[in-house]
Amino acid sequence: MKLSDTLETAFNAQITLEFQASLVYRQLAIELELMDLPGMSAWLRHQADEEIVHANRFIDHVADRDNHPAIGAMQAPSVTGGSVLDAFKAALAHEQKVSESIRNLYRAAESEGDLDSRPLLNWFLEEQIEEEATVSEIIGRLVMIDDDGPGLLRLDEELGMRPIATTEPKA
Repeated sequence: MKLSDTLETAFNAQITLEFQASLVYRQLAIELELMDLPGMSAWLRHQADEEIVHANRFIDHVADRDNHPAIGAMQAPSVTGGSVLDAFKAALAHEQKVSESIRNLYRAAESEGDLDSRPLLNWFLEEQIEEEATVSEIIGRLVMIDDDGPGLLRLDEELGMRPIATTEPKA
């Protein structure tokens, strides 16, 4: 079933937001690389790649529904400098923005009776709970560490052990 023009626009806005999230994570990765925290930087780069996977899932959904996926205009991310804690707080704030956008997309699909979007949007609702929880846990640990050098280095090493992923969706 083809998406309505309203839903096509809303899905395309989500596609753009997912790519924007990738850029935010990529900039945060740059900032932590400059702080000589390569593990945290790698973790954030993986998050950036995961956001591209998310955008691809939305693109596939829109195309599969015989609509036209399109990436909208984006601004460069405005996250720079600060502390490690500030970087992860910025990541959490952006995840919360993405979560709310997905909830609004779900509401829009529901209001139009678009049952075909439910499986995809349900997956994303669960994914966002996981994303926010993960970043919140890292923030909690950073608060506990409180700029303790050895603690930061241990967390940096741990986050750097994240498995490498691909930007292509899983089959």
